[in-house]
Amino acid sequence: MPSIFDKLDAVLTRYSEIEEAMGRPEVATDFEQVQTLARERASLEILVVIAHRHRKLADEQEDLNSLLQEGGDAELTKMAKDELEETGKQIDQLAEELKIALLPKDPNDDRDVIVEIRSGAGGNEASLFASDLYRAYTRYAQLHHWQVDVMDSNPSDLGGLNKIVFEIQGKGAFRRLKYERGVHRVQRVPDTEAQGRIHTSTATVAVLARADEVDIKISADDLRIDIFHAGGHGGQNVNKVATAVRIVYEPTGLTVICQDERSQYKNKTKAMAMLRAKLYDAEQEKIIAERSETRRAQVGNADRSEKIRTYNYPQDRITDHRVGASFHGIPRIMDGELDELIDSLVIWEQEKLLAETLAG
Repeated sequence: MPSIFDKLDAVLTRYSEIEEAMGRPEVATDFEQVQTLARERASLEILVVIAHRHRKLADEQEDLNSLLQEGGDAELTKMAKDELEETGKQIDQLAEELKIALLPKDPNDDRDVIVEIRSGAGGNEASLFASDLYRAYTRYAQLHHWQVDVMDSNPSDLGGLNKIVFEIQGKGAFRRLKYERGVHRVQRVPDTEAQGRIHTSTATVAVLARADEVDIKISADDLRIDIFHAGGHGGQNVNKVATAVRIVYEPTGLTVICQDERSQYKNKTKAMAMLRAKLYDAEQEKIIAERSETRRAQVGNADRSEKIRTYNYPQDRITDHRVGASFHGIPRIMDGELDELIDSLVIWEQEKLLAETLAG
């Protein structure tokens, strides 16, 4: 009778092929090929671990069955039966883990991310909320020992943020933060509200997978690069020397600006990273658009114009509209403890994918 574990034979074979290929001198010196193979190998690692665990349990099961067939000491036979039952439970549990591991993977899950937060409706309160979201994500990154690097920012008058773009580097950053893409709505009494009325404001979050040069080929002929003097918060040196960089991708008019660094070279490097991420994201959106309606409904692919979450401060409640669940403890959550929210989205997406896979 076919077993779900039979699917692992091809995985082990492919994993061995990748290991062998990466050891060949002609491959080891080809940077692009090594990167491609390394990503594929990383995507198979969890399946290889499950395969080895299953092989060990299957061997134990076989040995215990042989012991029972031989008969003999009653106490030993009882112990073997108990161990066989426990081994069977472990194999069943491993089969459930394998079902999840075999679900379609987002190829970007292990990438670093570029996050862009923009204030929406609500004026100064919206910019303050954008600043709160930025702090929540940076605290979340710190809790996971990820590195945060600001790429561009536009502060508001009251200490908020009209816009901020930043990169988060760390294994699994995109896997976790991709669920934050969309419109975040806040309901609270602003500090500037004398009458104590609740205001509703919004901020938009875009989460882009960082793309490498091997992912997106950009011709220099398609770029217009402008160098200008940074303004605002950059400090005297930034304003004296032209260090800010604006890059326009002329085929589409897509424009990125970076002016937070005092070095023109660093600003240009960051601006190119932002441009590649946006072009890569546009390509991914095309792929998603070609999929079925069911696939497009996945939370990981939420459109940035979709309202995903409401933060109700008076009632100390955050509601995620995709999973239809509410969470309490806004101060704690906004201090970076986002895992409870994100875990619920991961489970919900897995359940949808599993149902779709079984139905197919």
